[in-house]
Amino acid sequence: MGKAKPAHHTSRELADKARAALTNMGGGKNGQADRLGGKAGHSKFCCHVCKTTAPSLTNMKSHFEAKHPLLPWEPEKCSDLQEIHGGTTQGIAVRGSTKHVKETK
Repeated sequence: MGKAKPAHHTSRELADKARAALTNMGGGKNGQADRLGGKAGHSKFCCHVCKTTAPSLTNMKSHFEAKHPLLPWEPEKCSDLQEIHGGTTQGIAVRGSTKHVKETK
């Protein structure tokens, strides 16, 4: 009779490891502000009429046609929040974002 081979890692261990490496959590006050998207938020464009935000011009166009049908669609009037505020997130406390450099001897 042979011995059974033990599993090296369970699927739960692997899932927990992946979640810990890829989830943006921690970092204190700066980490919380970063998860909220900084000053720009996670959306990129802002409607010049009602100040609603949208992630792309395509989404902003559909918003504009639905909510402001009497006004003409002018994409140049929609402000780019990420350009104004200098980006969205900085990646504070993301364990998977830092690359470890191996020391060579």
